[in-house]
Amino acid sequence: MNYKEKLQHITTFIFDVDGVLTDGKIFLHPSGEQLRTMNVKDGMAISTALSKGYKIAIISGGKSKGLIERFKHLKIDDVYLGCDDKKDALEDFKHIYNIDTKNILFMGDDINDWEVMKEVGLGSCPQDAVAEIKSIADYISHKNGGSGCVRDVIEQTLKVQGKW
Repeated sequence: MNYKEKLQHITTFIFDVDGVLTDGKIFLHPSGEQLRTMNVKDGMAISTALSKGYKIAIISGGKSKGLIERFKHLKIDDVYLGCDDKKDALEDFKHIYNIDTKNILFMGDDINDWEVMKEVGLGSCPQDAVAEIKSIADYISHKNGGSGCVRDVIEQTLKVQGKW
């Protein structure tokens, strides 16, 4: 089954943060806070998907007050930060909402996303993901992390389902 056919079954999006919602760069503030930038077009797509009834979760090894505030602003309720084992977070999320694996699209970019990518209905990654993740991705966005790859997969899914 090609990725466009798999998009028809997606009801849930799960995203990594660093390298997916961001470009992977961290700016170190003198206070010790780690600052990241995110693409507003990704945020718009997330808001659109939520308004159409899709579930969205964040599963990331990163953690900062700025991330928490951004996800609150976007109204993402299911945020798993500081995850050493992302697969545990995935299982918890699936159990809470009783979501079938085939209905989940996950986008990750690095080795720590491998296990989750293997467990979902559609594994995707940004264009600048590491080779190991690209090798198992059902879909590789033409956009880099932090440069609209999240918008790309959400927009494609909603368009395939006639909801964009």
